[in-house]
Formats: sequence, C-alpha cells, structure tokens
Amino acid sequence: MAMKLTVLALATTTLLAACGGSDGIDYNTLNGERPLVVGHRGAAGYRPDHTLEGYKLAIEMGADFIEPDLVATKDGELIARHEPNITGTTDVSSRAEFASRKTTRMVDGVAETGWFATDFTLAEIKTLRAIQPLAERDASYNGKFSIPTLKEVLDLAKSEGTRVGRTIGVYPETKHPTYHVDAGLKLEDRLLAILASYGYTQKSSPVIIQSFEVSNLKYLRTKTQVRLSQLIDGDDVALGGQVTLAAPFDKPYDFAVAGDKRNFITMLTPAGLAEIKTYADGIGPWKPYLISSKGVDANGDGKADDVNKDGVVDDRDRTMLPATSVLKDAHAAGLVVHPFTFRNEAKRLASDFKGDPAAEYKLFFELGVDAVFSDFPDTAVKARTNLGR
Repeated sequence: MAMKLTVLALATTTLLAACGGSDGIDYNTLNGERPLVVGHRGAAGYRPDHTLEGYKLAIEMGADFIEPDLVATKDGELIARHEPNITGTTDVSSRAEFASRKTTRMVDGVAETGWFATDFTLAEIKTLRAIQPLAERDASYNGKFSIPTLKEVLDLAKSEGTRVGRTIGVYPETKHPTYHVDAGLKLEDRLLAILASYGYTQKSSPVIIQSFEVSNLKYLRTKTQVRLSQLIDGDDVALGGQVTLAAPFDKPYDFAVAGDKRNFITMLTPAGLAEIKTYADGIGPWKPYLISSKGVDANGDGKADDVNKDGVVDDRDRTMLPATSVLKDAHAAGLVVHPFTFRNEAKRLASDFKGDPAAEYKLFFELGVDAVFSDFPDTAVKARTNLGR
C-alpha cells in the first residue's frame, strides 16, 4: 500500500517519529510508518502487571511504549494499577494490618468487594507488593516488586530510553474516571500536572493518554495537545462473531450516567468515528471489532462446540472471519488504530493460528493496525521484524 502523503498523514508521521519510525517497509498504517508495540501493563506475560521490573523488561524486549493504568491513592497520588480494586494484583488480602480496609464499592455501576487504592495513602501502598493476577502465568515473582507511581514510570522510561538509545513512550490510561470523580480524586488535572513537569504538553511528546470514557477525554483536549485515544470495549463474542454488549462493557460509563443511548458499537460507525476525531487522535478497540472469529454449534444447542475435542471450549475452537470495515473507516477519519490485547497462550488463539501467536500478529499488521497492545512484547517485536520476509 502506498504511503498516504496527505497533510494529515505527514503530521501524524511527525508525531510518531519519536517513538516509532520507518524501516523501509511500506506498511498499511495510517501514516505508512512501522506499527508500534505497546508493552501492555509492562511485560504482563512475564512479570506481575504494572511493576518497574515489568516495564523495564518490556523496554529491553523492544517495546516502543509502556502502558501504566492509573488510579489514585487516598492522598491523591497517581499509581500504576489495573483497577481501583487492588485485591487481585497485590498481596493486600494477606496483610493483617489492612484487614479492616476490606469493603464494597460501586465501580461503573457494579458492586465490587475488596481493597481499594482510594482507601490507602501512597505510603501504605508502598508497603504492598505486586502479584500475578492470572493463575496460568508465572507466579514466582509474587511479592518481590513494589507498586510504582506514575512519576517513577516516567523516570524509568527516560532513563531506560537513554540506556537503550531510543525514545520510550508512555501510554497512560485513566481508569474509571467517574469512580474517581465520585471519590473526590479526579484524575485528569493530576495527570496533566505531572506530564507538564516533564515537559510533555505537545503532540510530539512521547505520551498518549487513553480512556474508555468520553467526557474526560474531551476535557483533556481543552487542556493539552498530547495525543488522546478513545478505548472501545465489548462484553463477549457471539458464535457468529458479533461483539456482544452487556453492562458495564456496553458503553462508556459516563454515557450510562448521562442516559446517553449510544454504545461502543455505534461509536465505531463512520459517524461515531467522525465524532471521536473531534477530540481524539486515535482509537483503541478490542481486537474482535477489527477481525473477529466464529464458533461452531453443530448440535444446535446454542453453545459453542469443543471442536478440537480437548475437553474445553476456548478460542482454539473458533475460526477467523474476514476483517470488518472498522480499521478502514477509522483511517478514513484520520484516526490511528491501536487494538488490544495480544497474548501468547494457545487458548487465546483461534484455530487458524495453530498455536503460533506470530501468525495472529501478522494478520493484524497486514491489515494495517498502527500499534498493538501486547502482554508479550518480545513476540510482537519479532513478528513485526519478520514482516515482508
């Protein structure tokens, strides 16, 4: 595909050059540049989520960006955790001194029980240690790493970038903005103040801010020129390959609060993408929105069959479908497309890929995605390197 030498594409090329670049291959991306690899929560396939050690490993593996999900502590500090509920990603449940902090809170309309970052000071958070949230992954690092602040992540990106001789971008996500507003701990101004202290205020800054909500992104657009990305979620994938919607994964939660009838699917229509372009530079869709897969229901019971007869029904029993128009439509609107999440485990790969995650990357890279969020950055980088060979 020829490089799209429009004014918009030239501008986008300038924005991404600091953290991406071209290597002579003619990519199908919006700007013709090499697609980026984002270390999802660091190198989550190898280390507990959101630790400096995981981020450092992702950088060593060649990631262009590292991704800290951001939540606030009781005293207003921004830390890297996947959710305000820190029960599954820290050792807090085993800490007797914090037993009385266990509580139930509403997060995006859902009652969650556990321990919440918003009930802890940063000093208390620093006494906790990270754990691997997925049972099938290496748990040998549990209890070894502390919980980093955003500032520590930014410092790491700069120091490691100097060490490896390339710019490392940071791709923070504001987690559950409405929850934090209700807790009196609004994230956005805190985030912007920290970024500004590093000089990150322009489109050329090595930062992209992402969110599943909309109103906070629109607010951010009035306050900063750093790149913004609208995340697009879904609940499940039906037998026929359609993305299904169920609360709270059906729409941005601020839409739910406001009674807005739009959902994530309508946001991906040409009209929805045009609206996103008014406040964001890209979208981060769940990858089935770009290329989905279908299951088999030979006996008509409404349930997916165990096609490979291994005793479980998972992605290995599904086959890939043709690409949707979402990427093409997003590029036509001038939006970059950064899908999530790519993982190596065989159970998360459709039968077409025969257990080889590189085959999945190849399919999406050839489609023209502008970046991938990966739990295994080394696999993503290798697959990108092998394109065209």
